[in-house]
Amino acid sequence: MHFTLDRLSAVSLVQQLTTQLQAWIEQQRLRPGARLPSIRALAKTHGVSAACVIEAYDRLVASGWLEARHGTGFFVAERKAGLPEQDAALWGETVDGKWRQFDEGQEALLKLGCGWLPSAWRAADELAQAIRQVSRGNPADLFDYAPPLGLASLREQLHKRLERLDIAAGAERIVTTHGASQALDLLVRALLRPGDTVLVENPGYYNLFNLLRTHQVNMLAVPRTVHGPDLDALQRLLVEHRPRCLFINSLYHNPTGTSLTPKVAYRLLELAREHDLRIIEDDIYADFQEGPATRLATLDSEQRVIYLASFSKTLSSSLRVGYVVADAALITRLAELKMVSGIGTSRFAEQVLAQMLANGSYRKSTQRLRVRLGQHRARLLAQLEGYGWQVFAEPNGGMFVWVRAPGHDFASLERLALAHSVLLTPGAAFDYQGHSSAWLRINVAYAQDVRAQGFLRAAGEAKGDLDHALGDIT
Repeated sequence: MHFTLDRLSAVSLVQQLTTQLQAWIEQQRLRPGARLPSIRALAKTHGVSAACVIEAYDRLVASGWLEARHGTGFFVAERKAGLPEQDAALWGETVDGKWRQFDEGQEALLKLGCGWLPSAWRAADELAQAIRQVSRGNPADLFDYAPPLGLASLREQLHKRLERLDIAAGAERIVTTHGASQALDLLVRALLRPGDTVLVENPGYYNLFNLLRTHQVNMLAVPRTVHGPDLDALQRLLVEHRPRCLFINSLYHNPTGTSLTPKVAYRLLELAREHDLRIIEDDIYADFQEGPATRLATLDSEQRVIYLASFSKTLSSSLRVGYVVADAALITRLAELKMVSGIGTSRFAEQVLAQMLANGSYRKSTQRLRVRLGQHRARLLAQLEGYGWQVFAEPNGGMFVWVRAPGHDFASLERLALAHSVLLTPGAAFDYQGHSSAWLRINVAYAQDVRAQGFLRAAGEAKGDLDHALGDIT
Protein backbone atom coordinates (compact mmCIF):
# COMPACT_ATOMS: atom_id res chain seq x y z
CA MET A 1 0.00 0.00 0.00
CA HIS A 2 1.71 3.18 -1.20
CA PHE A 3 0.09 6.62 -1.44
CA THR A 4 1.46 9.94 -2.67
CA LEU A 5 0.70 12.71 -0.18
CA ASP A 6 1.24 16.31 -1.29
CA ARG A 7 2.26 18.39 1.72
CA LEU A 8 2.00 21.62 -0.29
CA SER A 9 -1.58 21.00 -1.34
CA ALA A 10 -4.47 23.02 0.07
CA VAL A 11 -6.19 19.66 0.74
CA SER A 12 -5.33 18.42 4.24
CA LEU A 13 -3.21 15.30 4.70
CA VAL A 14 -6.13 13.68 6.51
CA GLN A 15 -8.42 14.20 3.52
CA GLN A 16 -5.77 13.04 1.05
CA LEU A 17 -5.19 9.88 3.08
CA THR A 18 -8.93 9.26 3.44
CA THR A 19 -9.54 9.62 -0.29
CA GLN A 20 -6.63 7.40 -1.27
CA LEU A 21 -7.52 4.70 1.27
CA GLN A 22 -11.06 4.59 -0.10
CA ALA A 23 -9.75 4.36 -3.68
CA TRP A 24 -7.32 1.59 -2.66
CA ILE A 25 -10.12 -0.45 -1.06
CA GLU A 26 -12.12 -0.16 -4.30
CA GLN A 27 -9.19 -0.92 -6.60
CA GLN A 28 -8.11 -3.96 -4.60
CA ARG A 29 -11.73 -5.10 -4.38
CA LEU A 30 -11.19 -5.97 -0.75
CA ARG A 31 -13.86 -8.17 0.70
CA PRO A 32 -15.72 -7.28 3.91
CA GLY A 33 -13.64 -8.29 6.91
CA ALA A 34 -10.26 -7.60 5.29
CA ARG A 35 -7.96 -6.00 7.82
CA LEU A 36 -6.21 -2.70 7.13
CA PRO A 37 -2.66 -1.89 8.30
CA SER A 38 -2.27 -0.83 11.91
CA ILE A 39 -2.30 2.87 12.76
CA ARG A 40 1.39 2.80 13.69
CA ALA A 41 2.44 0.94 10.53
CA LEU A 42 0.50 3.23 8.17
CA ALA A 43 1.79 6.35 9.92
CA LYS A 44 5.40 5.15 9.67
CA THR A 45 5.10 4.10 6.02
CA HIS A 46 3.75 7.48 4.89
CA GLY A 47 5.55 9.76 7.30
CA VAL A 48 2.44 11.15 8.99
CA SER A 49 1.30 11.31 12.59
CA ALA A 50 -0.75 8.59 14.23
CA ALA A 51 -3.46 11.21 14.80
CA CYS A 52 -3.66 11.79 11.03
CA VAL A 53 -4.21 8.07 10.39
CA ILE A 54 -6.74 7.79 13.22
CA GLU A 55 -8.83 10.64 11.81
CA ALA A 56 -8.67 9.18 8.28
CA TYR A 57 -9.79 5.78 9.58
CA ASP A 58 -12.54 7.44 11.65
CA ARG A 59 -13.85 9.27 8.57
CA LEU A 60 -14.01 5.99 6.66
CA VAL A 61 -15.84 4.38 9.57
CA ALA A 62 -18.33 7.26 9.65
CA SER A 63 -18.96 6.93 5.89
CA GLY A 64 -19.44 3.17 6.09
CA TRP A 65 -16.22 2.00 4.40
CA LEU A 66 -14.60 0.58 7.53
CA GLU A 67 -15.60 -0.84 10.86
CA ALA A 68 -13.56 -0.53 14.03
CA ARG A 69 -13.15 -3.58 16.29
CA HIS A 70 -12.05 -2.73 19.79
CA GLY A 71 -8.52 -3.92 20.50
CA THR A 72 -8.18 -5.52 17.07
CA GLY A 73 -8.02 -2.78 14.44
CA PHE A 74 -9.90 -1.53 11.39
CA PHE A 75 -11.59 -3.79 8.85
CA VAL A 76 -13.38 -3.34 5.54
CA ALA A 77 -17.09 -3.02 6.26
CA GLU A 78 -19.92 -4.68 4.40
CA ARG A 79 -21.33 -2.06 2.05
CA LYS A 80 -25.09 -1.88 2.33
CA ALA A 81 -27.21 -1.12 -0.70
CA GLY A 82 -28.03 2.56 -1.06
CA LEU A 83 -25.27 3.74 1.26
CA PRO A 84 -23.90 7.00 -0.17
CA GLU A 85 -20.27 7.13 -1.24
CA GLN A 86 -19.83 10.59 0.27
CA ASP A 87 -20.60 11.89 3.73
CA ALA A 88 -24.22 13.03 3.59
CA ALA A 89 -23.46 15.88 5.97
CA LEU A 90 -21.37 17.81 3.44
CA TRP A 91 -22.91 21.12 2.50
CA GLY A 92 -21.92 23.98 0.22
CA GLU A 93 -22.98 27.16 -1.56
CA THR A 94 -24.98 27.15 -4.77
CA VAL A 95 -25.71 29.82 -7.35
CA ASP A 96 -28.62 31.30 -5.37
CA GLY A 97 -26.49 31.68 -2.25
CA LYS A 98 -28.52 29.20 -0.21
CA TRP A 99 -27.04 26.30 1.69
CA ARG A 100 -27.63 22.95 0.02
CA GLN A 101 -25.99 19.56 -0.02
CA PHE A 102 -23.22 19.11 -2.57
CA ASP A 103 -24.18 17.08 -5.59
CA GLU A 104 -22.53 13.68 -5.84
CA GLY A 105 -18.85 14.08 -6.67
CA GLN A 106 -18.65 17.81 -5.89
CA GLU A 107 -16.81 17.23 -2.63
CA ALA A 108 -13.81 16.12 -4.67
CA LEU A 109 -13.73 19.43 -6.54
CA LEU A 110 -11.50 22.34 -5.56
CA LYS A 111 -13.75 25.06 -4.09
CA LEU A 112 -11.88 28.05 -5.46
CA GLY A 113 -14.36 30.59 -4.14
CA CYS A 114 -15.00 29.16 -0.69
CA GLY A 115 -15.03 31.32 2.43
CA TRP A 116 -12.62 29.41 4.67
CA LEU A 117 -8.91 28.68 4.96
CA PRO A 118 -7.38 25.26 4.28
CA SER A 119 -7.29 23.07 7.39
CA ALA A 120 -3.54 22.65 6.93
CA TRP A 121 -3.10 26.40 7.48
CA ARG A 122 -4.80 26.42 10.87
CA ALA A 123 -3.05 26.49 14.26
CA ALA A 124 -3.81 22.83 15.01
CA ASP A 125 -1.01 22.26 17.53
CA GLU A 126 -1.69 25.48 19.44
CA LEU A 127 -5.42 24.76 19.51
CA ALA A 128 -4.84 21.20 20.72
CA GLN A 129 -2.56 22.48 23.49
CA ALA A 130 -5.19 24.98 24.66
CA ILE A 131 -7.85 22.27 24.65
CA ARG A 132 -5.64 20.05 26.81
CA GLN A 133 -5.04 22.88 29.27
CA VAL A 134 -8.75 23.60 29.61
CA SER A 135 -9.55 19.89 29.95
CA ARG A 136 -7.11 19.60 32.86
CA GLY A 137 -8.34 22.78 34.53
CA ASN A 138 -11.55 23.93 36.19
CA PRO A 139 -14.31 21.29 35.74
CA ALA A 140 -16.81 24.13 35.35
CA ASP A 141 -15.27 24.93 31.96
CA LEU A 142 -16.22 21.45 30.76
CA PHE A 143 -19.71 21.17 32.20
CA ASP A 144 -21.26 24.52 33.15
CA TYR A 145 -23.07 27.19 31.17
CA ALA A 146 -21.29 30.41 30.30
CA PRO A 147 -22.59 33.64 31.91
CA PRO A 148 -25.12 35.63 29.82
CA LEU A 149 -22.53 38.18 28.67
CA GLY A 150 -19.88 35.51 28.09
CA LEU A 151 -16.88 34.33 30.08
CA ALA A 152 -15.32 37.19 32.04
CA SER A 153 -11.75 36.10 31.24
CA LEU A 154 -12.50 36.14 27.51
CA ARG A 155 -14.25 39.50 27.59
CA GLU A 156 -11.24 40.96 29.38
CA GLN A 157 -8.96 39.64 26.64
CA LEU A 158 -11.33 41.07 24.01
CA HIS A 159 -11.21 44.44 25.78
CA LYS A 160 -7.40 44.43 25.48
CA ARG A 161 -7.60 43.51 21.77
CA LEU A 162 -10.06 46.32 21.11
CA GLU A 163 -7.78 48.80 22.86
CA ARG A 164 -5.03 47.89 20.40
CA LEU A 165 -7.47 48.72 17.58
CA ASP A 166 -8.28 52.06 19.26
CA ILE A 167 -11.86 50.96 19.89
CA ALA A 168 -12.99 52.25 23.27
CA ALA A 169 -15.02 49.47 24.89
CA GLY A 170 -14.86 48.14 28.41
CA ALA A 171 -15.76 44.53 29.16
CA GLU A 172 -19.27 45.66 30.17
CA ARG A 173 -19.91 46.73 26.55
CA ILE A 174 -19.02 43.30 25.10
CA VAL A 175 -21.26 40.25 24.70
CA THR A 176 -19.98 36.99 23.24
CA THR A 177 -21.90 35.08 20.59
CA HIS A 178 -21.92 31.76 18.79
CA GLY A 179 -19.91 33.19 15.89
CA ALA A 180 -20.67 36.22 13.72
CA SER A 181 -23.82 34.63 12.29
CA GLN A 182 -25.50 34.57 15.71
CA ALA A 183 -24.27 38.11 16.33
CA LEU A 184 -26.05 39.31 13.19
CA ASP A 185 -29.19 37.35 14.04
CA LEU A 186 -29.35 38.79 17.57
CA LEU A 187 -28.88 42.32 16.24
CA VAL A 188 -31.65 41.90 13.66
CA ARG A 189 -33.98 40.57 16.38
CA ALA A 190 -33.11 43.40 18.77
CA LEU A 191 -33.15 46.36 16.37
CA LEU A 192 -35.58 45.53 13.56
CA ARG A 193 -39.17 44.50 12.98
CA PRO A 194 -40.91 43.01 9.91
CA GLY A 195 -41.35 45.73 7.32
CA ASP A 196 -38.37 47.81 8.48
CA THR A 197 -35.90 48.97 5.85
CA VAL A 198 -32.11 48.66 5.99
CA LEU A 199 -29.15 49.34 3.72
CA VAL A 200 -26.86 46.55 2.54
CA GLU A 201 -23.77 46.61 0.35
CA ASN A 202 -24.06 45.09 -3.10
CA PRO A 203 -22.31 42.80 -3.82
CA GLY A 204 -22.36 41.57 -0.25
CA TYR A 205 -22.72 38.68 2.16
CA TYR A 206 -25.46 36.32 0.95
CA ASN A 207 -26.14 34.87 4.41
CA LEU A 208 -26.97 38.36 5.68
CA PHE A 209 -29.40 38.77 2.78
CA ASN A 210 -31.06 35.45 3.65
CA LEU A 211 -31.23 36.39 7.34
CA LEU A 212 -32.94 39.71 6.60
CA ARG A 213 -35.44 38.01 4.30
CA THR A 214 -36.21 35.47 7.02
CA HIS A 215 -37.09 38.34 9.38
CA GLN A 216 -39.09 40.09 6.61
CA VAL A 217 -36.82 43.13 6.61
CA ASN A 218 -36.67 45.18 3.39
CA MET A 219 -33.25 45.72 1.82
CA LEU A 220 -31.96 48.67 -0.21
CA ALA A 221 -28.69 48.09 -2.05
CA VAL A 222 -25.73 50.47 -1.88
CA PRO A 223 -23.13 49.71 -4.58
CA ARG A 224 -19.70 48.82 -3.18
CA THR A 225 -16.91 50.75 -4.86
CA VAL A 226 -13.14 50.40 -4.60
CA HIS A 227 -13.17 52.91 -1.71
CA GLY A 228 -16.27 51.69 0.14
CA PRO A 229 -20.02 52.29 -0.25
CA ASP A 230 -21.10 54.65 -3.05
CA LEU A 231 -21.76 57.80 -1.00
CA ASP A 232 -24.00 59.50 -3.59
CA ALA A 233 -26.26 56.45 -3.83
CA LEU A 234 -26.22 56.10 -0.04
CA GLN A 235 -27.28 59.72 0.52
CA ARG A 236 -30.17 59.42 -1.96
CA LEU A 237 -31.46 56.32 -0.21
CA LEU A 238 -31.20 57.97 3.20
CA VAL A 239 -33.24 60.96 2.05
CA GLU A 240 -35.89 58.94 0.21
CA HIS A 241 -36.39 55.95 2.53
CA ARG A 242 -35.02 56.78 6.02
CA PRO A 243 -33.64 53.25 6.64
CA ARG A 244 -32.95 52.05 10.18
CA CYS A 245 -29.47 50.54 9.75
CA LEU A 246 -26.52 50.08 7.41
CA PHE A 247 -24.66 46.75 7.36
CA ILE A 248 -21.04 47.11 6.22
CA ASN A 249 -17.67 45.33 5.92
CA SER A 250 -15.05 48.04 6.47
CA LEU A 251 -12.00 45.81 5.99
CA TYR A 252 -11.45 43.17 3.29
CA HIS A 253 -15.05 43.32 2.14
CA ASN A 254 -16.72 40.06 1.21
CA PRO A 255 -16.57 39.43 -1.74
CA THR A 256 -14.57 42.29 -3.32
CA GLY A 257 -11.65 42.38 -0.85
CA THR A 258 -11.77 46.19 -0.76
CA SER A 259 -11.31 48.32 2.37
CA LEU A 260 -12.84 51.58 3.54
CA THR A 261 -10.82 54.76 2.93
CA PRO A 262 -10.64 57.46 5.66
CA LYS A 263 -12.49 60.01 3.50
CA VAL A 264 -15.43 57.68 2.93
CA ALA A 265 -15.45 56.60 6.58
CA TYR A 266 -15.72 60.16 7.93
CA ARG A 267 -18.50 61.02 5.48
CA LEU A 268 -20.38 57.84 6.44
CA LEU A 269 -20.36 58.90 10.09
CA GLU A 270 -21.54 62.39 9.14
CA LEU A 271 -24.46 60.94 7.18
CA ALA A 272 -25.29 58.58 10.04
CA ARG A 273 -25.54 61.54 12.42
CA GLU A 274 -27.60 63.66 9.98
CA HIS A 275 -30.10 60.86 9.25
CA ASP A 276 -30.15 59.08 12.64
CA LEU A 277 -28.71 55.90 11.13
CA ARG A 278 -27.15 53.04 13.07
CA ILE A 279 -24.20 51.27 11.44
CA ILE A 280 -23.45 47.59 11.99
CA GLU A 281 -19.78 47.07 11.21
CA ASP A 282 -18.93 43.42 10.52
CA ASP A 283 -15.18 43.10 11.06
CA ILE A 284 -14.98 39.33 10.73
CA TYR A 285 -11.65 39.58 8.86
CA ALA A 286 -10.06 41.89 11.46
CA ASP A 287 -7.15 39.58 12.23
CA PHE A 288 -6.04 39.52 8.60
CA GLN A 289 -5.10 43.19 8.88
CA GLU A 290 -1.79 44.23 7.36
CA GLY A 291 -0.65 47.81 8.00
CA PRO A 292 -2.89 50.83 8.72
CA ALA A 293 -6.66 50.36 8.51
CA THR A 294 -9.79 52.48 8.83
CA ARG A 295 -12.61 51.23 11.05
CA LEU A 296 -15.81 53.09 11.75
CA ALA A 297 -15.84 51.91 15.37
CA THR A 298 -12.46 53.57 15.88
CA LEU A 299 -13.74 56.93 14.63
CA ASP A 300 -17.20 56.77 16.24
CA SER A 301 -17.67 59.19 19.14
CA GLU A 302 -21.47 58.91 19.38
CA GLN A 303 -21.83 55.12 19.69
CA ARG A 304 -23.77 54.91 16.43
CA VAL A 305 -21.54 52.05 15.30
CA ILE A 306 -22.22 48.53 16.50
CA TYR A 307 -19.09 46.46 16.04
CA LEU A 308 -18.91 42.69 15.66
CA ALA A 309 -16.13 40.21 14.92
CA SER A 310 -15.39 36.50 15.10
CA PHE A 311 -12.58 33.95 15.36
CA SER A 312 -14.13 31.40 12.99
CA LYS A 313 -12.16 32.48 9.92
CA THR A 314 -8.75 32.55 11.59
CA LEU A 315 -8.86 29.87 14.27
CA SER A 316 -11.63 27.32 13.79
CA SER A 317 -15.00 27.18 12.07
CA SER A 318 -16.02 24.59 14.66
CA LEU A 319 -15.08 26.66 17.71
CA ARG A 320 -17.71 29.33 16.86
CA VAL A 321 -16.82 32.28 19.06
CA GLY A 322 -17.77 35.82 18.11
CA TYR A 323 -18.68 39.02 19.93
CA VAL A 324 -20.56 42.31 19.70
CA VAL A 325 -19.51 45.74 21.00
CA ALA A 326 -22.32 48.25 21.59
CA ASP A 327 -23.84 50.60 24.15
CA ALA A 328 -24.67 49.07 27.53
CA ALA A 329 -28.44 49.04 27.02
CA LEU A 330 -28.20 47.15 23.73
CA ILE A 331 -25.65 44.71 25.18
CA THR A 332 -28.11 43.87 27.97
CA ARG A 333 -30.85 43.25 25.40
CA LEU A 334 -28.59 41.07 23.27
CA ALA A 335 -27.60 38.99 26.30
CA GLU A 336 -31.28 38.44 27.11
CA LEU A 337 -32.03 37.34 23.54
CA LYS A 338 -28.98 35.07 23.56
CA MET A 339 -30.22 33.29 26.67
CA VAL A 340 -33.78 32.96 25.35
CA SER A 341 -32.76 31.63 21.94
CA GLY A 342 -29.77 29.44 22.85
CA ILE A 343 -29.22 29.38 26.65
CA GLY A 344 -25.85 31.04 26.26
CA THR A 345 -22.65 30.20 24.44
CA SER A 346 -20.07 27.44 24.87
CA ARG A 347 -18.08 28.01 28.06
CA PHE A 348 -15.55 25.43 26.87
CA ALA A 349 -14.95 27.14 23.51
CA GLU A 350 -14.66 30.55 25.16
CA GLN A 351 -12.14 29.25 27.71
CA VAL A 352 -10.03 27.66 24.95
CA LEU A 353 -9.95 30.96 23.06
CA ALA A 354 -9.20 32.94 26.23
CA GLN A 355 -6.20 30.65 26.85
CA MET A 356 -4.84 31.23 23.35
CA LEU A 357 -5.31 34.99 23.57
CA ALA A 358 -3.64 35.14 26.97
CA ASN A 359 -0.59 33.00 26.13
CA GLY A 360 0.06 34.66 22.75
CA SER A 361 -0.39 31.53 20.63
CA TYR A 362 -3.36 33.02 18.77
CA ARG A 363 -1.40 36.18 17.92
CA LYS A 364 1.50 34.13 16.56
CA SER A 365 -0.79 31.95 14.47
CA THR A 366 -2.49 34.95 12.85
CA GLN A 367 0.89 36.48 12.07
CA ARG A 368 1.77 33.32 10.15
CA LEU A 369 -1.58 33.41 8.35
CA ARG A 370 -1.11 37.01 7.25
CA VAL A 371 2.33 36.28 5.82
CA ARG A 372 1.11 33.21 3.98
CA LEU A 373 -1.98 34.94 2.62
CA GLY A 374 0.12 37.90 1.51
CA GLN A 375 2.47 35.66 -0.44
CA HIS A 376 -0.36 33.78 -2.12
CA ARG A 377 -2.27 36.99 -2.88
CA ALA A 378 0.74 38.67 -4.52
CA ARG A 379 1.44 35.59 -6.61
CA LEU A 380 -2.19 35.29 -7.70
CA LEU A 381 -2.52 38.96 -8.69
CA ALA A 382 0.56 38.68 -10.91
CA GLN A 383 -0.80 35.50 -12.47
CA LEU A 384 -4.23 37.00 -13.10
CA GLU A 385 -2.64 39.93 -14.91
CA GLY A 386 -0.57 37.55 -17.02
CA TYR A 387 -3.59 35.40 -17.85
CA GLY A 388 -5.70 38.41 -18.89
CA TRP A 389 -8.19 38.45 -16.03
CA GLN A 390 -9.68 41.72 -14.75
CA VAL A 391 -9.36 42.47 -11.01
CA PHE A 392 -11.96 44.74 -9.39
CA ALA A 393 -9.36 46.11 -6.94
CA GLU A 394 -6.07 44.86 -5.53
CA PRO A 395 -6.77 44.01 -1.87
CA ASN A 396 -4.19 44.93 0.76
CA GLY A 397 -5.17 42.03 3.00
CA GLY A 398 -7.76 39.34 3.60
CA MET A 399 -8.68 36.22 1.64
CA PHE A 400 -10.63 37.37 -1.40
CA VAL A 401 -10.06 38.75 -4.88
CA TRP A 402 -13.05 39.80 -7.03
CA VAL A 403 -12.35 39.05 -10.69
CA ARG A 404 -13.81 38.41 -14.09
CA ALA A 405 -12.53 37.02 -17.38
CA PRO A 406 -13.51 39.39 -20.22
CA GLY A 407 -15.31 37.59 -23.00
CA HIS A 408 -16.77 34.96 -20.65
CA ASP A 409 -20.12 34.69 -18.94
CA PHE A 410 -20.54 32.56 -15.83
CA ALA A 411 -21.94 29.57 -17.70
CA SER A 412 -18.87 29.27 -19.93
CA LEU A 413 -16.51 29.76 -16.98
CA GLU A 414 -18.35 27.14 -14.96
CA ARG A 415 -18.01 24.57 -17.75
CA LEU A 416 -14.31 25.34 -18.07
CA ALA A 417 -13.83 25.16 -14.30
CA LEU A 418 -15.56 21.79 -13.97
CA ALA A 419 -13.33 20.45 -16.74
CA HIS A 420 -10.40 21.28 -14.42
CA SER A 421 -12.14 19.85 -11.30
CA VAL A 422 -12.83 23.33 -9.92
CA LEU A 423 -16.09 24.48 -8.33
CA LEU A 424 -16.79 28.22 -8.65
CA THR A 425 -18.74 30.56 -6.39
CA PRO A 426 -20.62 32.82 -8.82
CA GLY A 427 -21.13 36.54 -8.54
CA ALA A 428 -24.91 36.02 -8.49
CA ALA A 429 -24.57 34.52 -5.00
CA PHE A 430 -23.41 37.92 -3.71
CA ASP A 431 -26.12 40.02 -5.36
CA TYR A 432 -28.93 40.84 -2.93
CA GLN A 433 -31.50 39.94 -5.60
CA GLY A 434 -29.52 37.08 -7.13
CA HIS A 435 -28.94 38.82 -10.46
CA SER A 436 -26.44 37.17 -12.77
CA SER A 437 -22.89 38.51 -12.82
CA ALA A 438 -19.65 37.80 -14.64
CA TRP A 439 -17.65 38.52 -11.46
CA LEU A 440 -16.28 35.71 -9.31
CA ARG A 441 -14.90 35.49 -5.79
CA ILE A 442 -11.53 33.74 -5.58
CA ASN A 443 -10.03 32.63 -2.28
CA VAL A 444 -6.31 33.30 -2.62
CA ALA A 445 -5.43 30.43 -0.28
CA TYR A 446 -6.54 27.88 -2.92
CA ALA A 447 -5.38 29.61 -6.10
CA GLN A 448 -1.96 27.91 -6.35
CA ASP A 449 -3.52 24.46 -6.53
CA VAL A 450 -2.69 22.87 -9.89
CA ARG A 451 -6.41 22.61 -10.70
CA ALA A 452 -6.96 26.33 -10.08
CA GLN A 453 -3.92 27.26 -12.13
CA GLY A 454 -5.11 25.11 -15.03
CA PHE A 455 -8.53 26.77 -14.97
CA LEU A 456 -7.25 30.35 -14.67
CA ARG A 457 -4.76 29.83 -17.48
CA ALA A 458 -7.31 28.12 -19.74
CA ALA A 459 -9.83 30.95 -19.28
CA GLY A 460 -7.18 33.47 -20.30
CA GLU A 461 -6.15 31.40 -23.29
CA ALA A 462 -9.77 31.06 -24.42
CA LYS A 463 -10.12 34.85 -24.32
CA GLY A 464 -6.90 35.20 -26.33
CA ASP A 465 -8.22 32.81 -28.97
CA LEU A 466 -11.44 34.84 -29.19
CA ASP A 467 -9.56 38.14 -29.52
CA HIS A 468 -7.41 36.63 -32.26
CA ALA A 469 -10.45 35.38 -34.16
CA LEU A 470 -12.17 38.76 -33.91
CA GLY A 471 -8.98 40.43 -35.14
CA ASP A 472 -8.95 38.19 -38.21
CA ILE A 473 -12.57 39.09 -38.97
CA THR A 474 -11.96 42.83 -38.74
